[in-house]
Formats: sequence, C-alpha cells, structure tokens
Amino acid sequence: MTAPSSQARTLPTRRELARLLAAFGALVIVMTLTLGLDLSPGLELKSGELASSDIVAPRALTYTNDLLTAQARQAARAAVEPQYDYTSERAITIAAAQLSAFTRRVAPLDTAFAPETSADERQAILDGVLPGLSADARDELMNLEPRRWTPVRTEAARVLDSTERSELRDTQVADTRLRLSAQMAGGLSDKERGLAAELIGPLVVPNSSFSADRTELERDREEAAVPPVVESIVQGEVIVRGGTKVDDLDITRIHALGLDVQRLDIAALGGWFLLCGLLVAMIVAWLRMFRPEYWHRNNVVVLIWLLITFATFALQLTAGRPALPFILPTAAIGLLVAVLLDAETAILVSAVVAIIAGAVNGPSLELGTYALLGGLAGILAIRRGDRLQNFIQAGAAIFVVQAVVVTAFSLLGERDLTGIVQLIGAAALSAGGAAVAAVGSFAVLGSVFGLLTVFQLLELANPSQPLLRRLLVETPGTYHHSLMVGNLAERAAEAIGADPLITRVAAYYHDVGKLANPAAFIENQSGGENVHDELEPEDSAQILKQHVADGIDVAYQSRLPKTVIAFIPQHHGTAIMSYFYAKAREEAAAPYGGLETVEGLHAADAVDQRRYRHAGPKPQSREAALLMLADGVEASVRSLSSRDEPAIRSMVARIILERLEDGQFDECDLTLRDLNRIQEAFVSQLLGMYHQRVAYPQSKVVEIESRRAAGGGGTRA
Repeated sequence: MTAPSSQARTLPTRRELARLLAAFGALVIVMTLTLGLDLSPGLELKSGELASSDIVAPRALTYTNDLLTAQARQAARAAVEPQYDYTSERAITIAAAQLSAFTRRVAPLDTAFAPETSADERQAILDGVLPGLSADARDELMNLEPRRWTPVRTEAARVLDSTERSELRDTQVADTRLRLSAQMAGGLSDKERGLAAELIGPLVVPNSSFSADRTELERDREEAAVPPVVESIVQGEVIVRGGTKVDDLDITRIHALGLDVQRLDIAALGGWFLLCGLLVAMIVAWLRMFRPEYWHRNNVVVLIWLLITFATFALQLTAGRPALPFILPTAAIGLLVAVLLDAETAILVSAVVAIIAGAVNGPSLELGTYALLGGLAGILAIRRGDRLQNFIQAGAAIFVVQAVVVTAFSLLGERDLTGIVQLIGAAALSAGGAAVAAVGSFAVLGSVFGLLTVFQLLELANPSQPLLRRLLVETPGTYHHSLMVGNLAERAAEAIGADPLITRVAAYYHDVGKLANPAAFIENQSGGENVHDELEPEDSAQILKQHVADGIDVAYQSRLPKTVIAFIPQHHGTAIMSYFYAKAREEAAAPYGGLETVEGLHAADAVDQRRYRHAGPKPQSREAALLMLADGVEASVRSLSSRDEPAIRSMVARIILERLEDGQFDECDLTLRDLNRIQEAFVSQLLGMYHQRVAYPQSKVVEIESRRAAGGGGTRA
C-alpha cells in the first residue's frame, strides 16, 4: 500500500544495475551516433551539373576561400602593366649618340648651305645627299634659303635630343615619329617643320624596351600584396539553389563545409554524447522512480526507446533545411505515448524530443519551443484517445499552438509576411501528419509491444466476445457475478482516478478459470448440492486455487492481452480462504472437544495456513486492488439477509479492513484516502443495485399469481 522506500529506489540490485547500464548505454550510443555521425554519402557534384535540390549550410563557417583568393590574386597580376628597362642614364647616352649621328647625317647640308658655297655647288651637293627624303621635303630642301638652314637644323637637333632624353618605348616609336613636326618650334614654317622632322625621323630610336623579368617581378609583388579572402557562411544559408548549375565557387563552398566527404567531428560527437547521456539518464531515473511498472516491462522500455530513436533520426535527417523541421510531425510521439501509456510519460518524452529538435537545428529556441508546445497541446487534447474525434481535436490543438509559436518568433525576429504564411502552412502539415500518424499506428504498436489500447479494451468489453459468451452459456452465475464486479470496480476506479475501462474489462475476465469446473462454485450450482460439503477443507481450497491457474490457461488459449491476464492471479492476491481455513481448524480440534479446549486450540493451530492462501501475487496496481475488493464485496453482499445501507456499509468496511490488515495492498499505490473513496463508491453502487422495491399488498400479489397460473403467465401486473 505504501510506496517503496527511498533506499530501495536508490540502491538497485546487481541485476537491475546491469539492466540500467544496458538500457542507458544502448539509447545513448544510438542517439549519439545518429546525431554526431554524418552517415549520408557526400555530395558528388561537378562544375556545370544541375543541383537536384537546395544545398543548405548545416552550420556556420568562417574560412579562407582559396578559389576567391586565387581569383583576386590573378586579377592583381593581370592589372600589372608591362614593365620596361628605361633609365635616365641610358636615355642620355642614347640621346648623345643620336645627336652625333644627326651631326654626321646633316654634315653635307652644312657644307651646302655654308656662305662660301656657290649656288651651283650647293645644288650639286643637295642632289647627292639624303636620298630617303620625301618629294615634298626634297623640294623644300632645294628651295631653302641658306639663312633658314641654321634654324631648321637647330630645331631638329633640339627635338631629337628632347625626344631621346624622355622615355621612348619600342612600341611608341612609330607614333612619336608621326608627331615630330608638331614639336618643332623656333618660328619654322609648316614645310620647314616637315623637313626637320624627316631629317631626324630615322634617328628616333627607343630608349626603353619591354622587360619580361621586371614585369614578372611586379606581378609577383602585386599578387603577394593581396590578402587571403575570408568568407563567412551562416547556418541555413542556401549554397546552391535547386535546379541551377553548380560552378567552381559552389564546389569550393561545399568542400569547405565538408558536404562532399564524410568526416568525423570529435568535438561535436563529444557534445552530443554528453547531451544524450544527460537526457537518457533523466528518462531512466524518472521511469524507475515514478513509473516502476513501466520500467520493469521490457516491452514498454523498448517502445519508448524506439520512439525517441526514430524521432532523433528524423530530426537529424531534416536538420538545417528551411522548412522541413517545421513540417516534421514530432507531436505524434507525444500522442502515441499518451494513448499507449499515460500523459505524464508522454510529456517527458515530448520534452526530450523538443530538446533534440532545438539542439540539432542550430541550436534553435524556436524549433525547440515549436516541438515542445505542439506536443503538449496534443497530449492535453487527446484525452483517452478512444474516439477518432479525439485525434482530430488533438491535431487542431497542435496546429493552433504551433502556428502561434511561429508567428510569435517571426514577430520577434525579421521574418516577412510570406515567411510567416509558409511556416503556418508547415504547422498545418505537421499537425495533420501527427494526428494521422498517431491514429494509424497506435493500434499496430499496441499489438506489437503487447500494450492495451482503448479500442482493444472496448472490443474485449463487448458481450459478443467468444469467451464472454462461454461464460454466459456455461457459467451463468459467474457471468452475472463478473458483470456486477465490473460495475462496482469501474465506479470505484472513477472515484480514485484509476483507469475505469481496464478495471471493468479485467473484472469481466477475472473468473474465466471457473469454466474448467463450473459446479465447484456456488453461483453456478442453481440451488443444487454443494460439492464442497463432501470434500475436505484442504481439497476445497485446492479447487478454489485451481480456478486461478485454469483462468490463466484459458486466457492464454483465448489470446487475451497479457495486461488483462495479469489481473487473474492478482484479484485474489495471497488472501486466505477464511471459510475453509476455519472449517479445517474446527475439524482438527473436534476430537479434542472443539476449540474451547486447550488441546483443541493446539490442534487448530497445527493447521498450515499457507495451504489455504492463494498463490498471488498481491495486487500490483490500484486497478488490481479494486478488482480484489469488488470481487469480495459482490460475493459477500449476496449472503446478506438484509441489504439496507447499514448492513451494506458494515460489510464493505469489514472486507476492506480485512484486506488491509492482511497486507494485500502492500505492493500497490492505494492510500487510506483512496480506501475511503472506494468504500463510499461501493456503498453507493450497491444501494443502487439492491434498492428496495415497492411492496405490493398481499391480496394483490395473490391475485396476480392466480391470473398467471390460469392464463399461462400472460396477464401483466
């Protein structure tokens, strides 16, 4: 009746310790590997190929982009102009050499235009010099007055010297020669400038040539001056849009994020191990302390583990995608656990799933809140899950809550109206998917893991069930007794907050073992002889014990759920069969003058009480304890001569006190307050079942009976 001691809870046995470590380690390892290892193959994309879907950055990254750095440095090299070998010293030397050449070139002209040279001599000299002059220049030279030669010669020498002293690249020589006449000054006429330009044109040579070595050195210097290009990628950023071509820059970013290879991140793996270990430790501790009936059932632990593992895998698979985590129906986990187990366990599992959802997507407070509050809304709305309408209501509640969450976080952030509408649509898909997934899978999961669902219980409670039909036909008294016990136990379950449906169904099947020997039980004897009058008390006790074992066999043969079968041995617990035990004591003391004598008392005490006790176990749940009490109360109330309220109340109180003092409630969670409520529920139900009827006058009764006898029972009262 009392909860296990704290010492028993905190100090597990060696066997349970091994079970704890196995359950803890198995889930932690699976979750850590799922979250910490990238088991998907790397992206195998080449430049120019189309991306089938959006490629999104799974995490934030700041790195040196080698491709952008190389492009920037190549641009810096390309911007370097060709380098030349010009020096002022070289220019002066070349200018001096060209002036000397100019002097030698025009030396015959100096003689021709000297004052002492006659006109005929001048003409003869001019005819034989500078054959490369153009016709216009030669005409100007032939007609040039001797006094104009000196200005022409001086200006030509000046322009030649000036041109050669400035940098003149080999690529500029042709253009420079064309512009020589424009540089002539000194009051020369156009024809004189043209003549002077032609005189020095052949002597204009480059003083600066392209230098491959200098150009390469300058390019290297400019390239080295370009710093590495550091690029920052934020989590969730779309690297490549689906349906677009992948270029070299995209390939570089994919490689930097490690999306093209599988790699092990030791730090991340350690972080996931710590988080998963903490979460699983909390689950194990909670189950062991507050739900020991679940913790000691392997099928329940495996179910919870599988649901968490499945949720973890799904969350990891959709992590980092723009909308997929919001579409994922994570609330279905809470709905399934609430329907198959209970709401408190469902809340715990939903909280774990929400933490994982937030951690794997960022971490993201929005997604964690989205998953947690959506799951809680579904758990609150699903109730017992015994109707399709409950699942529809749960889906609607999930949608409303999740839509409010995404709207709130959108208003707190920078999401635009389009983004809000899209996420509300994702919330609708998530809520609808959760409801559909829960209603479509809870019956299958219940069957696979041996967990009773509401629909299974309702089916078992149907009177058309073959086993109930057998009870009705072969043991009508037991059938009626089971119905009465079911009514009593269900009423009491409602009073203390236990599960009324499982209690009623268990009551219907608790005595199916009596099918093996119906006549051995008084409710099926129809007023005939009682076989126990001819049997020894111990033999009678063995027959009564046997109906428990037979009930388990019949239940297994009929494929009843194990949860219902567990009620069969618990409905008697280890209670003593007081009637046969007292009878055995009387018979043992009879040769010594009865129990009043000392010898009779010794003989009575020699009777082994253990032979008159049921094998148990004691009730392990409140529902089993209710079934035990309802079974005893219903059987006893039929033996009462007076069924008024004082008699019924006294009988109910006596049976509850006997079971309490016998320690039958030591292994379940009934409290004294529960027992008081149970007593009141029993009394109220029994008074309704055995209410006092209207007393007809004796003469009227006689008249009615006479009419029935005369008319074959056709007259109605």
